[in-house]
Formats: sequence, structure tokens, C-alpha cells
Amino acid sequence: MIVLNKPLTPDLTKLTANLSQVNESGWYTNFGPLHQQLTKRLEEYLGVKNLLLVSNGTLAIQVACKALNINSAITTPFSFVATTSSLLWQGIDTAFSDIDIHSYNLCPTALDEALSQDNNYDGVVATHVYGNPCDVQGIAVVANKYNKKVVYDAAHAFDVKIDEQSVLNFGDASTLSFHATKVFHTVEGGAIVFKHKADYDKAKRLINFGIQDDGTLGEPGINAKLNEYQCAVGLTLLDDIEGVIEHRSTLFTTYRTELEGIVELPVWHEQASLNGAYMPIYISDRNRQESVITALKNNDIQSRRYFTPSLDLAYSQQKSFGCENSQRLANGTICLPLHNSMSTSDVLKVVNIIKHTLKDEF
Repeated sequence: MIVLNKPLTPDLTKLTANLSQVNESGWYTNFGPLHQQLTKRLEEYLGVKNLLLVSNGTLAIQVACKALNINSAITTPFSFVATTSSLLWQGIDTAFSDIDIHSYNLCPTALDEALSQDNNYDGVVATHVYGNPCDVQGIAVVANKYNKKVVYDAAHAFDVKIDEQSVLNFGDASTLSFHATKVFHTVEGGAIVFKHKADYDKAKRLINFGIQDDGTLGEPGINAKLNEYQCAVGLTLLDDIEGVIEHRSTLFTTYRTELEGIVELPVWHEQASLNGAYMPIYISDRNRQESVITALKNNDIQSRRYFTPSLDLAYSQQKSFGCENSQRLANGTICLPLHNSMSTSDVLKVVNIIKHTLKDEF
């Protein structure tokens, strides 16, 4: 079977050595030695500063918004449910603005139109969908025009760069998920990269119950720290992550080359590097979608409609500024298998089944 996703497996010898350090020190959580090592190595590898490890990607979004005093936000309807549910769970007044039909990301023009109608929002929460960077310059222009904070959900964009600059350095904060299904993981976990040190310092207090540096209590916080065992997994996997991303990117490029003209594909940011996080395709006709999914399933190949439904429909009680593009893409986007354990021959097998199924189209 070719599975949709397969988590990276840590080398047990290396992992055991890292775990032994934890047992020897007796420091299992609360910003321990491995937490400090992983923070430093990730900052160096990703080319960022002010990186704060947290216990998962959902809390990363919530803590980022709390640190930036975002109590109301406009977000994308085309993303994993956690992008929106994390905001709603925290009581953030949330509205939806449409996406660009080509990139699948939050559209700066639509965002401008939305804010021109209703400027009563503190911030913007945008997702780099499938690891394809948003139009960060366009969003920055709109955010500056209306004086809004920007948080990027970069759960799919680990190690992605725009013109050699980490995508995590755009906006006021960028959040990462280190869930087991991601390109890089700590089983469960995440991180926030802040533009400003003061926001990082505030967030670090918030994830430790709001306890101040001197031990006194300040603003109420929460427990969102990443423990040492999970940091041990991260340190182990980080040793080999460069090769993993290179391999996944090669598979991704092969897919897109072979499927060009057969199915519709998102238009990728021209200045962006690749990380091979996901392989989305779009098929407008519902019957052809089902034919492809069925053909893949019959050949023991997993696929997934990702993302559906459009979140403005799932959370219809929230304000929407019109999300026709998102609704269209949510009804026809399918993700194909892509992970480090796959080979080029696996990709070609998937491609050939799709080509055979859709042969009447070309």
C-alpha cells in the first residue's frame, strides 16, 4: 500500500542517547537542556530569531494571538480546521476573507476589500497552504494600510524560504506545527517565531502560566511548554532533515512535472524554495474526482480531500466577506501521497493511475 503520509521514524540509537541525557539530568520539562538545544539548532537551521517551542501547533496560534493582543481577526477559509478553531476556542471574533484562486492562499486584494468594509479587526491570520508561501508583500501592504498585526500559520512551511529568506520572518509572528504528520516533528509540538523580542518574552511567560521572571504572577497564562522527551525526538530527526526535505521536494517536482496538463495545480510562489509537504491537485468535475479517488483506492493508494469543507461554510455563524474561490477549491482539491518513505517509482505509479483514469480528457 502507498499511504498518504508516513511520519519520520527517529533512529533509536540516537534517540536513546538523547533520552539518556534527560534521565541523567532529571530535568523533564520547564525549558530544560534539550529544549534549549533544540531552540538554538532550529533558529540556526531555519535562519530565525525569537523562536519559542510550544506543546502543539494549535496552541502556537493561540499564544501568538494572545501575545500580540489580537482579539478579533480575519482569516482564510481554506486551511486545516485548527487555524480557525484555535481562534474561536480562544473567543477571538473571527471573519473570513477569500483566497486567491491560483495560489490557494489568502488574497491581498480580497483582504483589502474586506477591511475597507469593516476595519474592526485587530489582526490577520493567513496560512501558507501546502507549504506554498502567501503573497507576503501584498499582505504586508494591506496590513500596514489598516494597521493590523499579521500571524502566519506556517504549519506546512517548515524550512521554506522566499529569496533565501525564511518565510517565518514575515509578519509579526509565524507558527509551526511539529505534529507527527509534518515534514519535521517532535511527535506533538510546535513553535512560534516572533518578529519582536518583547512579544517573544511575553509569550514565554504566557506558556508558563504567566509566571514572571522574578517568580511573581502577571497576566494569566497557560501551560504550553514542550517537554524534554519530545525535544529529544526533535533533536534526533533534525540531524537528517536536510536530506528528508531534498527527497520530498524531488518527489513533489516529479509529481508536478508528470501531472502538468492532466489536472489543475496550484501556482507556486516563484521565489519560494520547496519542502514537499503536500501534493495537491484540483479536478473540477465531481464524477472525475470520484473516479480518481476510487481508482487509487482500488490500487491500495490513499488520497484525501484536503481541505473540505471551506471553513466559512463549516462556521457559517461567523462573518464572511464572500469566499467563492475557497468553496470552489474545497470541492475539488485532492492530496496525493507524499512522504519520505516513498520512491520515484511510487510517484510514477500514482501518476499513471491518474493519467489512465482521466485519459478521456487529453
